[in-house]
Amino acid sequence: MAKAAVFLDRDDTLIENVPYLGDPTQVQLLPGAKEAITRLHQAGLLLIVVSNQSGVGRGLISKAQVHSVDAKMEELLGGKGIITAFSHCYAAPGDPYDERRKPSPLMLQEAATEHGLSLNNSFMVGNRLSDIQSGASAGCRTIILELRIPPEDVKACAELATFSAKNWPEASAWILKSKESPQ
Repeated sequence: MAKAAVFLDRDDTLIENVPYLGDPTQVQLLPGAKEAITRLHQAGLLLIVVSNQSGVGRGLISKAQVHSVDAKMEELLGGKGIITAFSHCYAAPGDPYDERRKPSPLMLQEAATEHGLSLNNSFMVGNRLSDIQSGASAGCRTIILELRIPPEDVKACAELATFSAKNWPEASAWILKSKESPQ
């Protein structure tokens, strides 16, 4: 069976969303994230963060600040190496020159090529419609994490997502149960 990954949105999925977060001291994990990520990592799933970081495209934060926030998040999740890769789209919304921004599946497809992954055996976890659209377009099973869904996304996410999880323990349990049965 080809390798599987869990693609993870960052803000309001793994960590509390602080708009244009550039200060690693403000990184706070969402409830249950560390334990869930540990279980997924121990099960041999590659964990890849895919995140739109429009603050860079808007000139509000730097790529170096994004990387320092990622490093702090990874430390809080269990240390260096628990996350296989980070893929960011730094374009601001509406940038006509960048097609990688979610809901595009390009970040997932690029990671699949780089790491030899089967997207059909993989999962995308997020809290927004654009996360679910990105994963679905790439051929992944999708999990909407109900912790922080914007109200305008609730109905569409419920209809499009493969699974709706109330919290991280429920999401990780479903992924671990489902990983043995490709779609």
